Amino acid sequence: MRFEEFQEFRQRQLGASPMLLDAAETNVYRALAPTRPEAPTDISTAHRCDLARAWLRRFELPEEWSGRAMVCRGVRHGLEVVFEWLRALRARVWLPGDVYPVYFELARAAGLAPASYPTLPAPALPRSPVDHRPEYLLLANPSKPLGRYLSDDECAAVIAWLRESPRRRVLIDSVYDLKAPFAPGTRRLLDTGCAVLLHSVTKGWLWPRTFGVVLLGPAQTELAEAFRADPPSPAQLGLADRLLTEHSDVPRHVVDELTARAERLFERLPDDVFKAIPTASRTCPGNYFFPAEIPAETLQREYGVLAMPVSVFGESTWPGSILTSLADAFAPAPAGTRNR
Repeated sequence: MRFEEFQEFRQRQLGASPMLLDAAETNVYRALAPTRPEAPTDISTAHRCDLARAWLRRFELPEEWSGRAMVCRGVRHGLEVVFEWLRALRARVWLPGDVYPVYFELARAAGLAPASYPTLPAPALPRSPVDHRPEYLLLANPSKPLGRYLSDDECAAVIAWLRESPRRRVLIDSVYDLKAPFAPGTRRLLDTGCAVLLHSVTKGWLWPRTFGVVLLGPAQTELAEAFRADPPSPAQLGLADRLLTEHSDVPRHVVDELTARAERLFERLPDDVFKAIPTASRTCPGNYFFPAEIPAETLQREYGVLAMPVSVFGESTWPGSILTSLADAFAPAPAGTRNR
């Protein structure tokens, strides 16, 4: 069942069975709308070089990397530019098959024929033989809907994969990493010199398709030129400047709100369902996707919990399901109604 089909199914089920626990909302912007900063009425001029340095400082990365920090309009835009470049290189591209269907849409739109690897119930890296082509592996850290960061062993496996060929690189989608600095595993991969990092204000500041940074590897000058030729608008740059300076604490509030919502979800779940969610996913800060080793049909039929089948996220043979903590049932109580 694809995403659009599931949304229609979800509305029918909730309408027919109001007592169902809705653990299948995915719109974080609607759920956290009060936390999102308002758009400024007066936009000041902001320069890409200044924003790149501000982004590096925020995430405690070396400021001398500013020449490699390409300002863009978000992770989607960043991937569009990267995928176009990889098509010209005739690169082999690996995408997680059960994370985000848009990865494949963007890659195919760029003329690529991507291969896939699974991340559920744990990432399983491709084991293809090395050939003469450049080879790029896209991963998310933290990974959704896995709902957690890569483990130390998983990071070591990625590094070992990189070391098998000087033509291998890793693309890291860090949009769900809401804290600063980035996770230790992300830093380990950056330290290899074989990683491209993609980040944006989409989740931390709740402003999609506005501003992002693609941190390139040391020798990717041609790709840098592609980004410089396709910048965000002056209004987007001005908004990004306000988000990084005047609203620098918003990601912390987003993490706090999502953590509280997760706790409310866990309180409502039957014990068997709660225990079916891996501890690493339950304890990942700011996470709102929770994989459970129980099929969605079983959750609805036996436990009264509406969850998402894995097919919503892409192709997968894993039989479990995905729960979320974004529905209204897990929102904070309105002011004046607590402690009654």
